[in-house]
Amino acid sequence: MLESSKDSAKLDAMKRIVGMIAKGKNASELFPAVVKNVASKNIEIKKLVYVYLMRYAEEQQDLALLSISTFQRALKDPNQLIRASALRVLSSIRVPIIVPIMMLAIKEACSDLSPYVRKNAAHAIQKLYSLDPEQKEMLIEVIEKLLKDRSTLVAGSVVMAFEEVCPDRIDLIHKNYRKLCHLLVDVEEWGQVVIIHMLTRYARTQFVSPWKDDEVVEEYSENNFYESDEEQKEKDQKVKNTYTMDPDHRLLLRNTKPLLQSRNAAVVMAVAQLYWHLAPKSEASIVAKSLVRLLRSNREVQYIVLQNIATMSIQRKGMFEPYLKSFYVRSTDPTMIKTLKLEILTNLANEANISTLLREFQTYVRSQDKQFAAATIQAIGRCATNITEVTDTCLNGLVCLLSNRDEIVVAESVVVIKKLLQTQPAHHCEIIKHMAKLLDNITVPVARASILWLIGEYCERVPKIAPDVLRKTAKSFTNEDDLVKLQILNLGAKLYLTNSKQTKLLTQYVLNLGKYDQSYDIRDRTRFIRQLIVPNEKSGALSKYAKKIFLAQKPAPLLESPFKDRDHFQLGTLSHTLNSRASGYLELSDWPEVAPDPSVRDVDVAESAKEWTGNLDKTKKEKPTEKFYSESEEEEDESASTSASESESGSESEKQDEEEGSSVDTSGSSTSSEESSDSESDSKESTAKKTSRAANESVSENIKKKAKDTSKKRNTSNSSDTESTPSEKSSSDSKSESDSKSDSESEKSKEEKQVHDKKASNKQDVFLLDLDDFYPVTTPVAAPTAAVLSTSLTADLEGLCLSNSSVIDVTTQVAVPTKTHELLHRMSGKGLAAHYHFSRQPSIFGDGMVSVQVTVTNTTDQKIENIHIEEKKLPPGMRMHDFNPIECLEPAGSITVPMGIDFCDSTQMASFQLCTKDGRFNVTIQPPVGELLLPVTMSEKDFKKEQGMLIGMNETSATIAVALQNSTRHVIIERVVKAANLGIVPSGQDNIHRFAAKTAHSGSLVLVTVELKESSTAQLVINTEKTVIGSVLLRELKPVLSQG
Repeated sequence: MLESSKDSAKLDAMKRIVGMIAKGKNASELFPAVVKNVASKNIEIKKLVYVYLMRYAEEQQDLALLSISTFQRALKDPNQLIRASALRVLSSIRVPIIVPIMMLAIKEACSDLSPYVRKNAAHAIQKLYSLDPEQKEMLIEVIEKLLKDRSTLVAGSVVMAFEEVCPDRIDLIHKNYRKLCHLLVDVEEWGQVVIIHMLTRYARTQFVSPWKDDEVVEEYSENNFYESDEEQKEKDQKVKNTYTMDPDHRLLLRNTKPLLQSRNAAVVMAVAQLYWHLAPKSEASIVAKSLVRLLRSNREVQYIVLQNIATMSIQRKGMFEPYLKSFYVRSTDPTMIKTLKLEILTNLANEANISTLLREFQTYVRSQDKQFAAATIQAIGRCATNITEVTDTCLNGLVCLLSNRDEIVVAESVVVIKKLLQTQPAHHCEIIKHMAKLLDNITVPVARASILWLIGEYCERVPKIAPDVLRKTAKSFTNEDDLVKLQILNLGAKLYLTNSKQTKLLTQYVLNLGKYDQSYDIRDRTRFIRQLIVPNEKSGALSKYAKKIFLAQKPAPLLESPFKDRDHFQLGTLSHTLNSRASGYLELSDWPEVAPDPSVRDVDVAESAKEWTGNLDKTKKEKPTEKFYSESEEEEDESASTSASESESGSESEKQDEEEGSSVDTSGSSTSSEESSDSESDSKESTAKKTSRAANESVSENIKKKAKDTSKKRNTSNSSDTESTPSEKSSSDSKSESDSKSDSESEKSKEEKQVHDKKASNKQDVFLLDLDDFYPVTTPVAAPTAAVLSTSLTADLEGLCLSNSSVIDVTTQVAVPTKTHELLHRMSGKGLAAHYHFSRQPSIFGDGMVSVQVTVTNTTDQKIENIHIEEKKLPPGMRMHDFNPIECLEPAGSITVPMGIDFCDSTQMASFQLCTKDGRFNVTIQPPVGELLLPVTMSEKDFKKEQGMLIGMNETSATIAVALQNSTRHVIIERVVKAANLGIVPSGQDNIHRFAAKTAHSGSLVLVTVELKESSTAQLVINTEKTVIGSVLLRELKPVLSQG
């Protein structure tokens, strides 16, 4: 096919070959046939040929050299992709003969008009340098030229070339430093990583340490009480000369901070290490949250991030203490992740959280992963040495583990106890005796050796037990591990020196066994001990000091983190991960005592002026095409500024609504999130107008005005997140809004109206109770008059139906719970008491809201006036519609008022102030998860179909025990619908009960199945894409169904 005269056949052949390469198959045999097509006039074929040549040019250098003239011609091709590909192929032919040709090609390419070609020139620099390092000086000139390039496409590649060729030439960066800082946000992700690492090294050479100031202030605050007057003056002078950060240093920190939100883990890690190495200690803590976010990534990313966090947590515990629970170990974590999390938890342990951590460690010790269980025991030992308050507690816990069935756990416990006992052996003779008894059962060599070492070291404290232990171990000497044999020899020597009457013969027996042992280590140790402790003619001067040598006071071991010595490597590097210097690693230099001259980073005024004028010319040319609003909208803006109350056309009146809504918000239905969504909808509408104007400007504007008016008359907010509900519009108290709406709503005088604000008697707000637009209900409501729409517009609006399927409908509640919740106690409310309950009725205040009935009671003997809501503190996205202010509540009087809250499908609390004329009271409403649902009706077939689509991660299940008297259909339905607002789905099987609902906010289906099994158990299954709601609902339903 490659020999064919038809381009279509060649193209098909090249696609197949490139496909083979992508799958990892070897296509090098086709090189001669492919290289013939390098001169093809068909651009598509030429691109694929270059892709092939880039892969195999290095392997087939001789054949590639035959086509070098074609590559040189391609460098002049009008297509930028061909020019770039030719340069890439040319730089892939690693033959020293063509170095001059490559050098010329790179020099020409770095002046190319296309930034893509210049980017490839930067890539070629590194290849040429590795082929011929003697070209370094010429390549540095090219790098210097490319560093001045203002294209974000080139920046990352040229900095990579700089790092490879001349990382020590910091002077090349001076003039480009500020430009690189500003371009950083727009560079591609891998370019950002390279630039951040380079700028980290640069900053360490050009700026003074931001950490010194903290040290000076600390010294001053600690010592000034005791200083003399002269010393005090010196200190004052030192504090006056406090550190002020260089503006360029601040520029780097400020421009890298937004990258902590990057989706690329490498970028986040690079910014984190930059802040760690360059930022003041008070500012470095902002990276903690971003690093914790990365722990949701795959295990490889987790491993690297946790290694860096482990190093950070040793020096600055406070950074990660707020995120302690993020480092709790999951059962699904691999061992390497578990061990690192355990390391971090140990580093973060202090007096405040140690009790929590020890409870967590107790669970880890029971893990099936024995390596992790052993690491946990070591962590307990470290906590015991670092925090003296819990040393005894940890020691007692470890002693309890000695009776564990698992040998590895017991062995590790013995080793850790041995280290802990060295700190205060006098108080723990009983533990040593207990461990001596365990010697018969423990088989792990390290554990046996540790016990023997302990008994030998403190043999004077257990004089009766030690000789007997030596007797037992002498019997099994030949079968022991080498490690244990060495400790038996040591024990014998120590007992010979302290209790020779009882153990002299026993020690000589052990020494004779060691003399003929197979291991030369044992034989050498035996000869050494015999000459030292058994006196004879050949004994040297050392035998006098045998007791001091064997029974010398030994320092207690220091249990340290294995990450303690890694901080001298730069975070995020391969060297830090491996804990050894990798090839190509560039060390961070120490901070300079005095900052170098900052003027070296100043750019010439003439150059900057040229760049500015060039940019201005560009913007002037581009400005006419970048109008955000259409001409008609600009005219409307002008007319609206002269008479704001005359019309509501365009986006101007909506902007006024937003501004006024943000300044005056008495009804509480407008929130900042709604305002932002309004502004988004404005921008979308304006762009839609701009595009449609080219076809038919006036007609499209009229249709859009009609659509906007009708959308305000009808409650279709659930079909679009960017539109606010009519009730929110109507509940705004701004005067200009009500004036501007008066004309457009004059046609709707027959609709229901309700007065919301008692303060202004001349203003009335309209409630449009068209609940059919939300969902079909059985409650009779007043329907609004139909709006007159064009046929096409009606067809468009028909798609705005809320239900996904005609067979899944929202229904009325099955059971209303009688349980009320206390909102305000009468003692806290100075006589005003308030309770609330969830009515499970459709909310009249807007779609997505949960209906809440608040009962306010006056328990005093005086009137309470002006009861209303103020100062709402709601989580992002949550909305709340207040109840109407209560002007006066008589003594012993009570009133129930409705309000609506959109909880955003979460059980977060809605916090606000319940206010009266004389006081303000902070209150909260927190919904049970079952009240966030709306019951739906569906057939069993539809239920199974929807359930089949919500499996895997969307399914939560549990097996529960159900008493016989509670397994009847009536009891199960009664209990389930009482706990959660669920609809009953008909079931053809007596042992399976199905329930269905939708979440109030997002309309996500929640399917509940209770299947009765044999032996008084039941399977409870919940299917929903809202996994949090599913798991919480499962937790709430389990006790409801299992209780007697």
